[in-house]
Amino acid sequence: MTGEAGAVVTGAGRGVGKLVARMLVERGYTVLVTDVDEASATATAAEIGATARVLDVRDEAAVEAARDDIVARAGRLDVWVNNAGVLVTGPAWEQDAATRRLMVEVNALGTINGTVAAIGAMRGHGGGHVVNIVSLAGITAVMGEAVYAASKHAAIGFSLSTLADLRQAGVQDIDISCVCPDGIWTPMLYDKLDDPAAALSFSGTLLQPADIAAAVAAVLDKPKPVTTVPRWRGALARLADTFPRFGLRAIPFMVAQGRRTQRKLVARDRQA
Repeated sequence: MTGEAGAVVTGAGRGVGKLVARMLVERGYTVLVTDVDEASATATAAEIGATARVLDVRDEAAVEAARDDIVARAGRLDVWVNNAGVLVTGPAWEQDAATRRLMVEVNALGTINGTVAAIGAMRGHGGGHVVNIVSLAGITAVMGEAVYAASKHAAIGFSLSTLADLRQAGVQDIDISCVCPDGIWTPMLYDKLDDPAAALSFSGTLLQPADIAAAVAAVLDKPKPVTTVPRWRGALARLADTFPRFGLRAIPFMVAQGRRTQRKLVARDRQA
């Protein structure tokens, strides 16, 4: 990295996005913190030494304006992290159309908008790296999170296919990496301790936002198309996806484990 280097992080007002943005500032990037929540974006940017911008990732024109903003500030765009996401649990048939559309548009269309905008600034201008925060739900079936999983499957399918298109077009200096974490203890899960539909998110290693920021740092140093966090859960997810009948039969056992973790966390909170 030489001279000015620009980076954009979506959904960076809090949680994973905030720590990713902080990591990038510490690495010397000029960082644009974006979030649909203006107050959280502004507070985070002031705290870490970045610039804030309100951004709804569903709005293609707004995403392109954010890209142009960082290019104007830093001179170029080197890193774009698509982190913004929405999770609403429950069977698809119990969710209204607006809820289903929200998840698909933020998680899938938002990733598409950010990636395409970033490529527009990176291609022919020194390259760069797009990091898409996906989920293990993008790899296999997740009970209670059908629409969320669908949106994340779309995100990873788009990311890998676009990477293939770049290589086919002879573009070697733009990387796209998907980071697929297990459940993360962020505001996305804070209100789901009593939610049976969210049990699978609690069935493995409950990660901290710092774990994901570290994974992003690792793929920036050594690009990989897909990184699962932790690796053992990624291997299990891939096994379940390869053998769907096995995966579906294993789900009740994993749900039971997740419910036990949820109950332990509820008990801990009551004692605190």
